[in-house]
Amino acid sequence: MTLAADPPRPVAAAGPRPVRSLLTARVLVPPLIALIAALGYGLLGVQQWRSLDAPSWDLGIFTQLAKDYGTFSAPIVPIKGDGANLLGDHFHPILVLLAPVWWVWPSGAALLWTQALLLGGSAIPLARLAIDRLGTLPGTLVGLAYALSWGLQAAAAVQFHEIAFGVPLLALSLTALLRGRVRAAALWGGALVLVKEDLGLTVLMLGLVIAWRSHTEERSRAEGRHWGLGLAAWGLAWFVLSTFVILPLLNVAGRYDYTGNLGSVFDVFTPASKWQVVLMLLALAGMVGLRSPLLVLVLPTLAWRFTGTVEFYWDWTWHYSAILMPVMIAALLDALGDRRTGRAGDWTGTSAARPGAVVRGLAIGVSLAVTATLGGALPLVDVLRPSAWQESPRLPAAERALDALPEGTVVASDITLLARAVPDHDVQWVHGPNQRVPQCVLVDEQAFSWSGAPPSDVAAWAHEQYGSTYSVTSDDGGFVVACRS
Repeated sequence: MTLAADPPRPVAAAGPRPVRSLLTARVLVPPLIALIAALGYGLLGVQQWRSLDAPSWDLGIFTQLAKDYGTFSAPIVPIKGDGANLLGDHFHPILVLLAPVWWVWPSGAALLWTQALLLGGSAIPLARLAIDRLGTLPGTLVGLAYALSWGLQAAAAVQFHEIAFGVPLLALSLTALLRGRVRAAALWGGALVLVKEDLGLTVLMLGLVIAWRSHTEERSRAEGRHWGLGLAAWGLAWFVLSTFVILPLLNVAGRYDYTGNLGSVFDVFTPASKWQVVLMLLALAGMVGLRSPLLVLVLPTLAWRFTGTVEFYWDWTWHYSAILMPVMIAALLDALGDRRTGRAGDWTGTSAARPGAVVRGLAIGVSLAVTATLGGALPLVDVLRPSAWQESPRLPAAERALDALPEGTVVASDITLLARAVPDHDVQWVHGPNQRVPQCVLVDEQAFSWSGAPPSDVAAWAHEQYGSTYSVTSDDGGFVVACRS
């Protein structure tokens, strides 16, 4: 299949009014879609912050990393363990870009808005390409299908993760490729190796697709082969280097921490939730995306997820599918072809007739429907619910508990206030492997990380845990602070 590049834009012979209308749409509509998505994801983060919702420790971890980068320090994150360099956990040097964010707004809430802007902004290149290829209305619908897709919503709901930087990079790379801009596609795609170690394999696949395109398309054949094979080698080299050299070198245990999470290849087909994810992905691509070679880009991510032994990997409700959203929409656009040429590509290396209007309409409808049919399960629905905007009645007590912690001290906290405590304290997780004796312990008796069994006497628990004498200095609203005497 060829990935049909965009031809020159329509000229005046097509009529000045339609041309002006299209140009206006492609300039105004994509930023508007991005703004809607960014506001939605950002407001979802505000709701979580106000309601003390902490689905995982990730926000605390990345807040600590941003604090380190903001003070020109290595990303040593005690929440992961004593002396834990987060670059030895996953390879994400691109997160140094969070330093300016920290300078402006030193808070975990800033990371939530940063992710919202990255996810929302990634819709601009894809929506613009969709309008160019399909026309204003169908292109807008495809842009919305992407910007509000279930994978992006799931990522926003579980708060900040480094994958947020990879989503716009892949969107820019794939749109450049579909426009025939091979060099831009390779440069944007090559930067993915700085986001996470496994994305080196995605870059490898992208390079192979570009090289394949050079074989099936006369135009720019030498350039495509050069950039494609070079990009494939770049991705493979960084995967090997980051996974087997850099990560073990910077890891406190001298190993790659996630090798043990991989199971047998014979388990890849079960349970059924894995097939649900596959069907949801194909539906986002309107099913016709099966015609596009871009689909091979999902294979590395699905391979490690479906051979993994961690149940979170298999479902759609975490951040693991976010990086696949640009791929599926790009595959949809590739398969639907270009209205200006009436052609689309196929796997044979010859240009095929563009699908008819009925097929195009059905494909776009399916792409929209896969997200819409999830209904109330989607996180963004909460932004529209007035009841979800009520501030947690425990928030004042949480703020008083934080105020009870002496500034700059080592604090062991559970999940609820982990990220909030980072800006003013040296924070570690109460359930972590740390050997340091904290000055204070912060416990939320309702935190899920206690599995329903918080310590009945926090001071006694801290004494048993750390071998020092503690006394309770604050006990309010289920938040207990115990500090060393």
